[in-house]
Amino acid sequence: MTGTSEITDAARTSIAQIAELQIANKNIPGAVIVIGNRSRILYQQHFGNRATVPDVEIMSDDTIFDLASLTKVVATTTAILQLAEQGRIDLDAPVARYWPAFGAHGKAYITVRELLSHTSGLAPDLNLSDDWQGKQAAMQRIVALSPLALPGQRVIYSDINFEVLGVLIERTSHMTLDRYCEKYIFAPLGMHDTAFSPQISVLERVAPTQGNLQHMLRGQVHDPSAARMGGIAGHAGLFSSAADLARFARMILNGGALGDVRILRRATVARLLLPDSPPDAAPLRGLGWALDRPLSANRDQLPPIGMLWHTGFTGTGLWIDPVTQRFVIILSNRVHPDGLGDAAALREQILAVVSSVSSDSAVADIARIAPQLAPILGQFASPLIANGSTRSGIDVLEADGFSQLAGQRIGLITNQSGIDHNGRSTIEILQQAPGVHLAALFALEHGLYGRQNQEFSSGMDPATRLPVHSLYGTVKRPTPSMLAGLDLLVWDVQDAGVRFFTFETSLGYVLEAAAQQGIPVLLLDRPNPLGADVVAGPMLDPGRLSFTGFFPLPVQHGMTIGELGRLFNAEMHIGADLRIVPMQAYARQTTFKQSGLPWIRLSPNLRSMDQLALYPGVSLVEGANVSVGRGTPTPFQLIGAPWINGQQLASELGDATDEWRFEAVDFVPTEDRYRGLLCHGVKIKPVDKPSAAAPYLGILLASALWRLYPQQFQLDQTVAMIGSAKLLDAIRAGADKQQLATLSQAGIAEFLLMRARYLLYPDDATVPAF
Repeated sequence: MTGTSEITDAARTSIAQIAELQIANKNIPGAVIVIGNRSRILYQQHFGNRATVPDVEIMSDDTIFDLASLTKVVATTTAILQLAEQGRIDLDAPVARYWPAFGAHGKAYITVRELLSHTSGLAPDLNLSDDWQGKQAAMQRIVALSPLALPGQRVIYSDINFEVLGVLIERTSHMTLDRYCEKYIFAPLGMHDTAFSPQISVLERVAPTQGNLQHMLRGQVHDPSAARMGGIAGHAGLFSSAADLARFARMILNGGALGDVRILRRATVARLLLPDSPPDAAPLRGLGWALDRPLSANRDQLPPIGMLWHTGFTGTGLWIDPVTQRFVIILSNRVHPDGLGDAAALREQILAVVSSVSSDSAVADIARIAPQLAPILGQFASPLIANGSTRSGIDVLEADGFSQLAGQRIGLITNQSGIDHNGRSTIEILQQAPGVHLAALFALEHGLYGRQNQEFSSGMDPATRLPVHSLYGTVKRPTPSMLAGLDLLVWDVQDAGVRFFTFETSLGYVLEAAAQQGIPVLLLDRPNPLGADVVAGPMLDPGRLSFTGFFPLPVQHGMTIGELGRLFNAEMHIGADLRIVPMQAYARQTTFKQSGLPWIRLSPNLRSMDQLALYPGVSLVEGANVSVGRGTPTPFQLIGAPWINGQQLASELGDATDEWRFEAVDFVPTEDRYRGLLCHGVKIKPVDKPSAAAPYLGILLASALWRLYPQQFQLDQTVAMIGSAKLLDAIRAGADKQQLATLSQAGIAEFLLMRARYLLYPDDATVPAF
């Protein structure tokens, strides 16, 4: 996987819309945005104004910005690493080796590396309440400080760390910080606009920051500590342009060299991607830089490592991604004129657009492009050890010594969710079980390891060398040739507990195919993660059966996958030899969290219980022309489209229910519908304990969208997920909340009677009120 070579016309349009909206909302006066790769600029554009007070000045590509904390990585970190390469600084040596006075008051064991990674334990900033002035006064106050935490224990983002690093550069190079950086970094790279004190000749190109009508800071550092230190400090004070930063970023992407000029060794640049902070830090910190996911379309599904980034308080930002081989520069003076601006949305949305024009990355791609990360990529997976008494079907089978499998050739239907209470995969367990012959694997939607977003073909599992039969490609049912030679099918897949989750239909297809071939099915039961005691409509019309609806069920059926299999087998008259291995120490009212079983994402976009809790509702409108947040960090917690007014929708929904809170947001999906386009909509947050079930949220969403946007919202396209034509007609006719509630509950009483015949665990089902 590599990044695309061009920025599409659609992406250019989205970037312009995002920047112009942020300017209109007065979050920024203007911006310069540059995107490039190792060899050239792919996109460069300026927007808005660089000054609005006292006079309006139009932004230009060559505007020079106060970089604020970008000083830390562009100047200070680079200089420290150069000195380390020369042997003048040892990153693992105590700082006091180079500045003895620093070691006072408990700081003797703080290392240079801990300063770079913000794990020194030092406070975020010097006390500015007393009127100290000058670099010497700052150094005296640093010497007098005591750490807030032990070195290496936690991240405290600290300007003091880099103020100290600036001192070390001067002590070991015998040059002032600004002169060193100019001679060994900026001049060699041709960064002619970059300096700690911009010359008078370029002041007219400098974007002002804060001040008043009489005096705006322009070419004078905005950071108060750096200002008191004379404008030259390791943490802030640098000024630069987008073109200069692009040269710096290309140097990093080219392994420390730009053309014939080498600034850092290739090994040093590779080391930048490795974290030096505790693994639970967010974001992870390396040598100077913060770390994050690559700018891939599926970046929100990747470990938080592989890209370098840093931002500045004034509204600046630099992202360098060796995996997709691209960089992004976003420069704004968001503090102009009154300090009330905010560049966060601009950054987030621009990065999403850049990611959307890339292809997906796999963890293996990160390891291949940055092999130094390979040994640590696995540490970002969640712990998979149970901490409760509930035992799933595989645990019970294992405790029984696999007696039901002995001497048989097994075909296993499973995915990443098939694990026991110790976190071992069912594949590994059955492959190693004595007397068990695991002969074939079957993969459902999203593949054997839950990473696929598209249909896929059959193949071979490289870990086990077993054939993997795809049940989510051109074929979605096991064929006779797939089943040939098998004596028993074993099912171990965690269901979502939702009618349209395709794993349930796949179970029905497996039962039908097994019955036709006379092969028994052993189903290892697992919890209904939404609660096996909650049943909520609407029901699926009998004539609307499909791959997202195998049987006329309510959206939330309140059954475990084992119980559902029994219902399918009997009510559809399949006649399969279905055998269930029930769970132990499980009650219907047990939530997934209470079960203590380890949570594993069910699909690329169902990564958390918070997302799953909203999935049965938000997905009801997914068939229409709206985004439900796929391709964002919070799928199913967002809904939006380019044609929606977020404030209007939030108000409409807020008036309809107090079970959920709705906040107007803008977002850019990196994948799926409206990929790379700016969407307006709402973020959905439940109250602490909503009494209504999530499907009713979906009905409210459909109703509100239809009332507000009858010309844009494609209500007819929701029928497959909502399932009820009568309910759709009622929404179209403007039915009120009570009428919609009545229709949503139609058929539930009859379903509960049917359901009761197939339950394996005592029942006290509830039907939440609308």
